[in-house]
Formats: sequence, structure tokens, C-alpha cells
Amino acid sequence: MTGNSLVLPIVLWGHNAPTHCISSLLVMDDLATIITGCHDGQICIWDMTPELEINPRALLFGHTASVTCLSKASAGSDKQYLVSASESGEMCLWDVNDGRCIEFTKLACAHTGIQFYQFTIGTQREGRLLCHGHYPEILVVDATSLEVLYSLVSKISPDWISSMSIIRSHRTQGNLNKISHTNKAPTHYQPCLPASEHFRSNMGKKTEGSIPPLVYSIADRADKQLLICPPVTRFFFGRREPFHKLLIQGDSAGRLTVWSIPETSPLQPLSSALQESVSISLQEAFDKLMPSPAGIIDQLSVLSGSNEPIKVTASVYIPSQGRLVCGREDGSIVLVPATQTAIVQLLQGEHMLRRGWPPHRTLRGHRHKVTCLLYPHQVSPRYDQRSLVSGGVDFSVIIWDIFTGEMKHIFCVHGGEITQLIVPPENCSTRVQHCVCSVASDHSVGLLSLRERKCIMLASRHLFPIQVIKWRPCDDYLVVGCSDGSVYVWQMDTGALDRCVMGITAVEILNACDEVVPAALDSLNHPAVNLKQAMTRRSLAALKNMAQHKLQTLATNLLAADNADKGNLPKYSHNSLVVQAMKTNVTDPDMHVLFFDVEAVIIQLLTEEAQRPNPTLISPETLQKAQGGADKGGSFLANKIFKQVKETIKENIKEHLLDEDEDEEEEQRRREEKSKSLSLLEYNLTMDTAKLFMSCLHAWGLNGELDEVCLTRLGMLRPHTPVSFGLISRGGHMSLMLPTFKDSLLRQLAEGCAEGRKLSVSEIVGKGTYGVSRAVTTQHLLSVISLANTLMGMTNATFIGEHMKKAPAR
Repeated sequence: MTGNSLVLPIVLWGHNAPTHCISSLLVMDDLATIITGCHDGQICIWDMTPELEINPRALLFGHTASVTCLSKASAGSDKQYLVSASESGEMCLWDVNDGRCIEFTKLACAHTGIQFYQFTIGTQREGRLLCHGHYPEILVVDATSLEVLYSLVSKISPDWISSMSIIRSHRTQGNLNKISHTNKAPTHYQPCLPASEHFRSNMGKKTEGSIPPLVYSIADRADKQLLICPPVTRFFFGRREPFHKLLIQGDSAGRLTVWSIPETSPLQPLSSALQESVSISLQEAFDKLMPSPAGIIDQLSVLSGSNEPIKVTASVYIPSQGRLVCGREDGSIVLVPATQTAIVQLLQGEHMLRRGWPPHRTLRGHRHKVTCLLYPHQVSPRYDQRSLVSGGVDFSVIIWDIFTGEMKHIFCVHGGEITQLIVPPENCSTRVQHCVCSVASDHSVGLLSLRERKCIMLASRHLFPIQVIKWRPCDDYLVVGCSDGSVYVWQMDTGALDRCVMGITAVEILNACDEVVPAALDSLNHPAVNLKQAMTRRSLAALKNMAQHKLQTLATNLLAADNADKGNLPKYSHNSLVVQAMKTNVTDPDMHVLFFDVEAVIIQLLTEEAQRPNPTLISPETLQKAQGGADKGGSFLANKIFKQVKETIKENIKEHLLDEDEDEEEEQRRREEKSKSLSLLEYNLTMDTAKLFMSCLHAWGLNGELDEVCLTRLGMLRPHTPVSFGLISRGGHMSLMLPTFKDSLLRQLAEGCAEGRKLSVSEIVGKGTYGVSRAVTTQHLLSVISLANTLMGMTNATFIGEHMKKAPAR
């Protein structure tokens, strides 16, 4: 997906709501929107009615660390802006209406509090953000560009600032009169630190008049719910109607609890018990939806006697084949056509009556949950396109044949569940190039050879969990970064530990791995450097590279010409559809986002149209050229003889000079001829993608006659429920609508309906698509117009396929 093309995401959330452990809380001035940030970095937007009904609307993705503070960044009601900060120093400016990221930056310090201040210069109003946190000063940031303008420094006993207040004065407008702060940082409060001596000595003892804030809640509370972290509680009062005084609390379960504080006089005391006005969590909002939010393969994962589908725990999408590979909680792996399974979950049609639709294949080999999947050929063409690699909690890594479903080999070299599968870079040694790197929870790293079917290196001396894997191919080094800041440097060929460092040296080594190695010093392109390194480290692989360097170069040059002749039409490098698995927390099942590249869909449609033969285009000039070509029989015979000699030379190269991988090509062809395609049916991937996309974008319910034409004549399908779209903005930041957004839109449309009647779900399907925001509406209209014009210009373009009739009926 390119940054300049129009890409529209559609999300399939599944039955389980994302984890949302609330770390910060904000209510906008109109008391109609609640913003919550969580420890995993996401931001949730909740809609609140004047009757204090709360409904989650969207989830914002952009931070890589815990959200530490939220603040408004505008004073007007027409444009509501929000600024957020994270522990890693990231700051983002969001549009609350549609979730767009307007601006973002990253600072070297982490903010714990932000306050918005607006002042007037002449006739122009400007906004400032006053930030404080884990640093001994106050940063003044422009509210529009997020640029640091200046800082306020206290020269008397500077320390981290825990709180501040702005005192406005009518005499000196625009000046900051007073800042109050304490010189004790709250993060140093000893009873909250489990590693402190005070905590260990007083664990289990009841303290008079205090509640331990971190570990557990008092047992005499009504809920008796264990707390992962302290809840966040804030007080807000409305500056516009309705003038509510609200006490809002967000906890680790993603639950919002609201208390409305009544108006009382100073002489009238408050009641002893204040009843909560409303309480709702993300999971409760998901559970109220009928039908439940769909997952990507729910129709294939529901067991008999159970309503809950098997959770998808790992996924990988193969765009070249249009396949989606899903690893599940029970250890099975499902291979399914991506567009077909998305159509089943999102759209109505004949497929709802089919049993086991779409055609799929199930791989069984893991005894427990599948944790990671890797298709190496998608990362680098040097790998066999048949190989699929999976890892699970049963400590095993399995190699599968993706075409036949056969288990080729199983590795059992780790002592913990597999957490990552990584492809080594291109310029590693020949032996390492045929390996995948596996990382396990027992702090071990392995290089597993897919060609030799064995582990060529296992590094298992790490004392802390592994956070990052980096490479230094020119030096034959594998660099491992751990959670405690230590860095281990391993030799890949020998498996020896070269060094273990910490501190600034460890940071420098990790940064050095990110530097681009000059082409002249590449290990496979510079024989002198390669020979020196091989003799210094006594590396057998490097010596083999030296010996075979010229032979490989000769073979590559001879075979490259043949590959260059394949395909006259240039191929568009971008995929029209990408299915990306996402999770807000490592414990969550996968949710899947479908990214539609509108430009790529149009280009692929036009390319297929150009490749389709058209007999009406045969002209007399074409026939004359064909007759003229027949007169050149002598040159044709010479070219044929030269081609035969060239093929003989290439066969000798394959037989004597190249690796044994080339010997497997014939076997691969035979297997591919024997094994049919996974889908067991012929379907047009590009047309299915366009059908799914157009069916989701069409405004169903606005024009009944047009809807009937789309269903009967064009072959489009009506969605089950309003589709959860998304919006991609600057820097890859993204907002995804939650499946509960339709309740807010239904309420808005019902209020604006003159008859006052309640709208049905079918009526809101199309209206909801164009009622989210102006930015989303603009993108959807552009996509529909451009794609419809492309399809109208094509010959015999239809969404009505014959493959649905081949499936067995229920």
C-alpha cells in the first residue's frame, strides 16, 4: 500500500472486544464525547447522550506505548481537536469527529499532564499546550503544529512536576501568572512499588484508613473484582447545556462508570451513598449487538453445540494467491480464499445456505494454540513457494506444504512457546539464507534451515525476554536485544557468543545494525573483504561463498535473460487487497482489517481487460504483418537453434553449478500439477475484490429501485449490518469504527427523522456509510465513482459468477 494512493480499511472485529486497560480520561466541553487512552496505546472515542447513555464509537491507533495524558486542543465547538501523549514521547493531534490524525511528533521526554490555554493577539486567537511530566520544566507547545515554542524552568530546586494550575487574570490577558507544583514525583511513592522494602514488609497487612491502590480491591466492595492497575477517576462539569457535574471512572477492564452529582446548596449535605448513573464496558457493548460482530472465519470455526467460534490467534495473508492462513486456539490452521470468507461475513447471498463455504483446507499438527505464522516466499523469493512455517505454544515449529497440506518437518528445539518467526536479510551467507529465525519464550533464538531440515544454531543463554532481533550480515553476526537492555552478539556460522554488553555500548550496537551497509562492502560482492573475514573467523560458510562466487555470478547472468523475457505487460507492484491481522493486546484474539487500494483495483481491472483477447481488433494490417513474418523462415530457424543451445547450457549449469534446490524444481512442478488449487473452484480474484468493495460502499436503503438493480442485474450483495469502515491519516495513524457505532448513528438519524419513527437496520446500512464524517464520505464517493466508471468501460464485466453453484447444498 502506497502512501499517496486511496486506501480504505474495513475491519472485522469478531465476538471479543479489544482489551482496553484505561490509563487516561477526558470529557469534551459539550459533554457529548468521552475520550479514553489505554496502556496498550489505543484511544477510544465514546458518545454520550444528554440522558447519560454511553456508546463506544471508534478506536484510534497511532501510539506505540501507554497513553499518559489527554487534553483538548481547541476551544470552539465546530472543530473539536484532541491531543494525546504517550510514555515514549509521542504526541498526536486528532480530530474528534472522524478520528483523523492532523499532526504528530515525538519528543525526548514523556508528558504526564497537558493543559490547553487560549489567548488573543489582536483579532486572532491562538492556542498553547502547557506540558509537564518526567522532566524539571514546563514545555509550551503550539496547539496546531505541536512545535515546542519555549520552556519554563524553575531555578530553585528543580524537580519533576506532578501538577500545575493556570490562574487567569483580566488585567494581564495571555500571561501565565502562577504555576503550583510539588517537588516530589508521585512515581516514587513507595507503597505503590512492589519491589520496595515497605511493600514487601507490609504485604497482607491492613492499613488504617487507606486502600492499597495497586494490588487488590477491598473485599467488602460489591463487585469484588481484581484490579490489574488503579482506576482513573476524573471530575468534569458542563460549560454548555446540559450542565451536568460528572464523576467518571475508567478501569482496567475497559469499563466506564459515571456518577451524576446533583445540585445542592451549601446548607444541604450530600447523601451518604451516591448511585452510579451508568456503567458500561467495551465487551458489554459488543454483547448487546444482534447479530454479534463477525470474525474473519467464524462460519468455519463454530463447533457443534457451541455458539462461540474458535479464536484466531495468528494470521498471514498471501496476496499472490489470494489466500488467508489462520492459526487457531485449538492448534489447527485454516487456509481459505480471503475475498470469499470476507463476503460470507459481511454480505448476504446464496453462500449463507452453503455448508462449509467457502472451500478451505485445515492443517492439523500443533497440539495447542498457534502463536505465529510465516510465509517466507512472500518476504523473499529465495524461499520455496510451497513452504509455510508455523509456531505454537507446544514449543514446536512446523514446515507445511501449502499446496498439498502435508507436514514436511517439525522442529522441537525450544523450551518455550514460539513468539516470533523472522526471515534473515538477503546478504547473509548461503546457508543462513535458507533459514528462518525463531524466537521462544524461554529466551532462546534458533536458526532453522528449511532446506537441511535441521537447526543450525541455537542461542539460549539470554537471562531476560527477547525484545528485538537484528542482523549484521557482513560480519556474520546475529544481534539479540533483551528487555533489561543487554545485547548479545552471536556468530551465525559457529554459534559462538561473541560478546554480551549493556549500557551505551548496547545502544550503539543496535543502532549500528540499522545503518545501511555500502554495496561495495557487501559480503557477497566484495571478495577481498569476504576472504579476510573468513580467515579471521574461520567461517566455513564464508569460504564456500568465496569458492562459488564466480560460478554463481555466471549462472545468474545466463538465467537472468530467460526470466526477463517472461511477461510482456508490466505488473503493478501494489496489491488491491491486503488482509492485516491486528490485536490491541498480546492476549487478545486476532481482528482483521481489509485494506482496499482503489488505484490498484482499477489498474488490475484494466490490466485483465487488456489481456483478454478481442477478435474484433484483428485488422488487415495485422494479417499483412503475419504474412511478412512467415517469409523470415531462415532467421526463425537460426533463433530456434540458438535457443536449443542456450537451454543445453542452462541445464548443465543447473546440474553441476547450482544448489540442490534447483533439482527440486521438477518435483515442485509435478506436485503442483497433481494438487489442485486450494479454493477448488475457478474464481476471478480481482472481480471478487471489486464485488466485495462495491457492495460495502453502496448506499443501501437510499433508493429502493437502484438497490433492486444492484442486486438482480449487477450481482452486488447487501451487507448484513452496517460495515465498520476506517480512516487512514498522516504517518500511518488509523481510526477504526467499532461495530457499536451504528447505535449512535441510528439515534442521530431517528432524531432527524420528521415522522419520528424508528429506522430499521436495512435503512441505516447505507445512511451510516455516508454519515460518519466528511472525510470518510469524500473517500467513499471518490472510490465508488472511479470504480464504477472503470467497470462501465469494461466488456463483459459482471459480479454474477457461476462458482457459487458448485458448492454442496445444505
